[in-house]
Amino acid sequence: MKMLITGGAGFIGSAVVRMAIDRGHEVINVDCLTYAANLQNLQSVSDNKLYSFAKKNICDADAIRSIIQKHQPDTIMHLAAESHVDRSIDAPGTFIDTNVIGTYNLLEATKEYWLKLNDKKQEYFKFLHVSTDEVYGDLSPTCPAFKETTAYNPSSPYSASKAASDHLVRAWHRTYGLPIVITNCSNNYGPFQYPEKLIPVVLLKALHGLPIPVYGKGENIRDWLYVEDHADALLTVIQSGKVGETYNIGGNNERTNIELVQTLCDLMDKRKPNDKYSHGNLIEFVTDRPGHDRRYAVNANKISRDLGWSPTVSNEEGFEKTLDWYLKNDWWWKPLHC
Repeated sequence: MKMLITGGAGFIGSAVVRMAIDRGHEVINVDCLTYAANLQNLQSVSDNKLYSFAKKNICDADAIRSIIQKHQPDTIMHLAAESHVDRSIDAPGTFIDTNVIGTYNLLEATKEYWLKLNDKKQEYFKFLHVSTDEVYGDLSPTCPAFKETTAYNPSSPYSASKAASDHLVRAWHRTYGLPIVITNCSNNYGPFQYPEKLIPVVLLKALHGLPIPVYGKGENIRDWLYVEDHADALLTVIQSGKVGETYNIGGNNERTNIELVQTLCDLMDKRKPNDKYSHGNLIEFVTDRPGHDRRYAVNANKISRDLGWSPTVSNEEGFEKTLDWYLKNDWWWKPLHC
């Protein structure tokens, strides 16, 4: 399969690119290389004959149209997005540009390309839009997990922009017949995650003996999904998912932020013990961010039942693998000055 993947130099995108090439697919990585993208993430495949890279921005409609026409992909996997909630609060316009206008540009270019394919290629083609569980909004600790049919209720500029992009993708399917599939995932973690996200922040602060910031009282609950499990799920969906459907992807790994941070500190105590203090003593509660959702949790029964996918990396195994990767790969995160 020839795949065009947007955002393939990012955290999740690069995991998908590496796994797709490892499984024998040809990949065209389209990425404009924002601060959170890093071609170092793709060192292991950069010389592979199945891999090619195009530095293009999905906000540039002509460039996106040209790259699709040039490479004639069998499928398009759309992962390019601005994704950090804190940044969306400070600068929402960037999120509207990339997540809404950029997705519109990609849909229009894809529709134009798809309509000109012969019947066999049209039938085979899919457009996979990768989204987030945050579009569903907030859950109380006792509410059932989000299903694919849960009404959207986004809280932040980030989640609102992703909700808008989801609606656009569904509209292009309903109105024009574009063969789309949508996925909504829970919080990802693992190697190559930019050090502004919670888990790498905790690990690197702990490593340097610095205060570890935790919003509010740390009572917010998230479901954590190991990034390689997510990549496997996305490749499963692009190959076997039913056109027009949505699939929730979760890690079956809910815990409060303070529970997560303490788990990571305990792992750091084992890997890098300090005679003067336990790493948990570095935890510092800070002012909560505006509109902070209490809980996210996804019901991933549909993808398990219909496509046979479920996460394979256990909770503690994933955290240990992530910590070990950051400890062994300071060449990657030190230049980021985070």
